Amino acid sequence: MVIVWRQHLRVNAITDKGDEGRASGGGCIPGGGGPAFLFLESARNSLPVLIGAPHGGRRYPAAMRETMRGGDATRLRLEDRHIDTLVRELAAATGAACLLAEAPRAMIDLNRASDDIDWSMISGKPRTSLPPHSLANRRARSGLGLIPRRLSGLGEIWKQPLSHADLERRIAGIHRPYHQKLSQELMRLRDEWGAVLLLDVHSMPPLRKRYPGEEPADIVVGDRFGASCEAELSAQALSYLTEQGRRVAHNRPYSGGFILDSHTAPGRGVHGIQIEICRSLYLDAQFDQPTARMGAVVKLLAGLVRALAQRVADLGSGQNLPLAAE
Repeated sequence: MVIVWRQHLRVNAITDKGDEGRASGGGCIPGGGGPAFLFLESARNSLPVLIGAPHGGRRYPAAMRETMRGGDATRLRLEDRHIDTLVRELAAATGAACLLAEAPRAMIDLNRASDDIDWSMISGKPRTSLPPHSLANRRARSGLGLIPRRLSGLGEIWKQPLSHADLERRIAGIHRPYHQKLSQELMRLRDEWGAVLLLDVHSMPPLRKRYPGEEPADIVVGDRFGASCEAELSAQALSYLTEQGRRVAHNRPYSGGFILDSHTAPGRGVHGIQIEICRSLYLDAQFDQPTARMGAVVKLLAGLVRALAQRVADLGSGQNLPLAAE
């Protein structure tokens, strides 16, 4: 099947196979950990969609591993395990560009504001006059702020406080360049197509039953309760996934976070949706390694990307007519 996108008198052919495209690194993980993120784009194709995976990084500097409590158990809990692998395959299948975190969430959470910090875990002079807990760093109170501090059932993550200088290096080397690149690519695609969609992909542990007999959702579509995208885009995502036989929830328990809040502006053609995928759909029973089911999830999401890309292209060109497909 070939889908032909017509916009601004231009024709691009997007095939199911896609291509490997080009990859470039950016930022720097302190401690010799390599690039903070990778940006992948198709060498031949283009879609008005940018796929993000901010919690999939697995590059742990040796010094960081030595100061972390819980070892593999902590890393497995914090990571969106192998979501980067899934997104790579999704980008190759669709031609969509993608931004993949290489730095682990344990080091710095890219879906948190840079001032969402529990200052009681930082040694040295604070970089701001904010009190240890305030509205600006409300997520830090749960232990999952910019620098995760604790996990339920596991307790404190770190053996010692983080220095103020180390915090600054993580913000300057990882957080700031990731968000600069994300903004840059969204603006580039918006200017090229007239509209763009950020699909921010995460994974979640299986949701608990709220009442006997309930079958919890295995995918959650988040749009910040309508603030991050045109309603028709999230409605189309929900409809598509339901038609494919998935159990889907809307905004509960995950509506999106700092990334959608800070990078989307539907009125200016920049839309965003967060997708949370149950880890049981593509990982083994330990939520550690991918299984053969990952291919089916990639195929499912590839159909979603194509459907949403078509609608975003319509929004950007001011057209409401369907694009040609054959």
